[in-house]
Amino acid sequence: MADTALLSEREESGVRSQGTRELALWGGTIFLSAFLLFQVQPVLAKIILPWFGGSAGVWTISLVFFQISYLLGNLYAHWLIRHGSSLWTSRVHVALLAISLLLLPILPGSAWKPAGSSSPVLHIFGLLAVTIGLPFVLLSATSPLLQAWYVRRRSGNRPYRFYALSNAGSLLGLLSYPVLVEPHSTTRHQALVWSYVYALFAAICAWIAVRSHAAKPASQDPCKRSAPDWKTQLLWAALAADASALLLAITTHISQDIAAVPLLWVVPLSLYLLSLILCFDGERWYRRFLFLRLLAVALAGMIYALSPEFANAGPWLQIPLFCIGLFVCCMACHGELARLQPEPQHLTTFYLMIAAGGALGGIFVGVIAPRIFHEFYELPIALAGCAILALICATPASSSRLTQRGRRALFFCCAAIVALVLAFLPYFFLPRFAASEDQGGRTVRNFYGRLRVENVAARADQPAYRDLINGTIVHGIEILERARRAEATTYYGAGSGAATALDDAHERGSIHAGIIGLGAGTLATYGQFGDRFTFYEINPAVVQAASSQFDFLRDSRAQIEIVPGDARISLERQPVQNFDVLLVDAFSGDAIPVHLLTRESFELYFRHLKPEGLLAVHISNKFLDLEPVVEAAARELGVRTTTIVNDADPKNEVYTATWVLAYRQAAAPPGAGGAETMPRWSRSRSNTAARPWTDDYSSLLKILR
Repeated sequence: MADTALLSEREESGVRSQGTRELALWGGTIFLSAFLLFQVQPVLAKIILPWFGGSAGVWTISLVFFQISYLLGNLYAHWLIRHGSSLWTSRVHVALLAISLLLLPILPGSAWKPAGSSSPVLHIFGLLAVTIGLPFVLLSATSPLLQAWYVRRRSGNRPYRFYALSNAGSLLGLLSYPVLVEPHSTTRHQALVWSYVYALFAAICAWIAVRSHAAKPASQDPCKRSAPDWKTQLLWAALAADASALLLAITTHISQDIAAVPLLWVVPLSLYLLSLILCFDGERWYRRFLFLRLLAVALAGMIYALSPEFANAGPWLQIPLFCIGLFVCCMACHGELARLQPEPQHLTTFYLMIAAGGALGGIFVGVIAPRIFHEFYELPIALAGCAILALICATPASSSRLTQRGRRALFFCCAAIVALVLAFLPYFFLPRFAASEDQGGRTVRNFYGRLRVENVAARADQPAYRDLINGTIVHGIEILERARRAEATTYYGAGSGAATALDDAHERGSIHAGIIGLGAGTLATYGQFGDRFTFYEINPAVVQAASSQFDFLRDSRAQIEIVPGDARISLERQPVQNFDVLLVDAFSGDAIPVHLLTRESFELYFRHLKPEGLLAVHISNKFLDLEPVVEAAARELGVRTTTIVNDADPKNEVYTATWVLAYRQAAAPPGAGGAETMPRWSRSRSNTAARPWTDDYSSLLKILR
């Protein structure tokens, strides 16, 4: 008897040990799939970013593609579980995993580079679909599929903590990339390592699929098979859609209207994932009575922060306000999702609706809104949607404690609150836009962001002027007094590095100048008879604004040519231009096109310059120290550099600007004939420790101020 009891105890211990190992294997596979999902997104986005001008819109469109692919993965998992036997399901999944290995490594071919400047949304979608489509769909299907198999094997288990584990893997993948991966490896190396790890994942997942078929399915309780009704499923999708829309809308608002801080987009996305982890880890994190009250405060705070009265508040106040507000909103949306989670037999339906909602929210903000709105109306719409959903979730469908009259009164109050939110939000936007229109300004929005032309009235110490603004960055100012319209302003004043470079080239006669970045066309004022100025501009809205709203191009004495499309790609396809001077003016904003600062780009610049030609790079930036990057590229090419910093002149709308002038060893230094008349300037600091950027390697983290 004792031996039998001992044997039974050992068997139970073995079963528990096997169950623990199995749980660790399945949980580890789910964690790895989520980690790979969030590692591949920045890797591929960084590879294709140079091909589409380095615009922040590339990341937004890429994120929309990944959300749609995530939806397809969840749809695939739901279809397999609902319409296939265990044997058939396993064989299909193993076959697709094997086919996906044929697409490795995930390195897009150069044939996908765009040829023009038209909206590249479909081009990006096609590129990503061919490169990563099937592996991404299979990774997206892993968590719901393995959870469904887990429930089938072990009846009565609650698998939803696996969803928290999956989002923890996503968060680790997100945070580790800019800190550990990007600074220490090239994008090609990143793509290759990712491909190897994915192959390992595919082997493990295939083994689990085979074992899942071999195991005997657990008996199911028939009383738990009733599917959630369509209203509940619609509410799941709506909660997920609003959280996704808020994530993208607040990220866009922070990066374009408050401060284009490099890597700042990581913070909102991390808060979004953290809310998912907390809400699905257990009931202890989401306290409904607390977060619904905090939600009211957060919505009120963000609405007020969008008003004109709050426009002058600094980023140190606005960024935390919107990030905290996003976290509270996501906790409310995801907390209500966790409260509404169904029985495990219906988890694939639950995850499918969450994925569908996330994709719809992303499509609305990333694709639809830029086409139908001239302003960022998607943010107030998402805030209003969050208020509506919170009221729906907090309002009981039926309650014996409420009389019919009480329920009617509650419904009337909820409807009145929602109507006030929808009616009141436009108040904070319309006055500013109406004033802009009254003064002759206009706003245009496209894939590359929001562009505003504004007229500013004269003040005691400043003349009346018209400016061109992209987000928070001024890209040109024209003084409206007729006698002063030809004055160079902003970063291009008489003492700037740009003026020094052009004046130096003019000492040798008429010039051919190449200028990367059009802005308002201010540099055209330096054109003289016999000169030829070629501007390279990727944003069609900038070309239209500079040509129709400003006089710099029309009044220039030089012959003006505008080449549409990305400058790097255009220069690669053009014959040698023999520029006397080439000005790279794409970095006055804080979201920089990295592909214009690499060693390969500098080789291209000097290939188009005459032997005595001069390269001028504008590196003014609030958050990034770009001078070591430029110097490192110059050092690789064996050219000399001079850094020029001019003084600001507020009365004439001239800003302090930093330019690095690079020239071949045999050429004379710029301004050598009259150094005493030059602006304050200094020789390169020769930072030999800086690693040069290449098309395969760059790291913003290392040059943050």
